[in-house]
Amino acid sequence: MSKLFSHQIQLTEKVLDLRLQRQNIVTGNIANVNTPGYKARRLEFEEKLQDALNQNSLGKMTRTQGAHLPSTFSAAGFKGEAFDNFTAREIYGQDHVNLETEITNSAKNTMMYNALTLVIKKNFDGMSRVISEGSK
Repeated sequence: MSKLFSHQIQLTEKVLDLRLQRQNIVTGNIANVNTPGYKARRLEFEEKLQDALNQNSLGKMTRTQGAHLPSTFSAAGFKGEAFDNFTAREIYGQDHVNLETEITNSAKNTMMYNALTLVIKKNFDGMSRVISEGSK
C-alpha cells in the first residue's frame, strides 16, 4: 500500500503531525490561561511548508523563470523525502492568553486535521473498492 500512496502519505503524515503539535500547544495555552506571566505560544508551519513545496500562498507553483508555465501543484509528482528534516517554528507570544483566540485556533486546527484524515480515508476506501470489485 505504501507504494501506491507514498508521496501523498508522507506529505499528509507530516502535516498531521504538525497539526497535532499545534493542538498540543493550543491546549497548553488554554490550560495556562490563569497562570500569571504565562505568554501564549504559537506553532507556525504553513508558510515554510509552502516554501518547501515551492508554492505561493494561493497554492500555485511559483515561477522561478519567466519562461516557465504556471501550473497548479500536483501531489502525484511530489517527492515527500524533503520533509524528513522539516521542523515547524514555535513562537513564544508577547501577550497573555486570550481564551477566545485559543478556542478559535483549536477549532480551526481540529477542522483542518479532520479534513486531512477524511482525504486519507477516501483514498483507502477507493482502493478497497477497487480491490473488492476486481475480485469479482
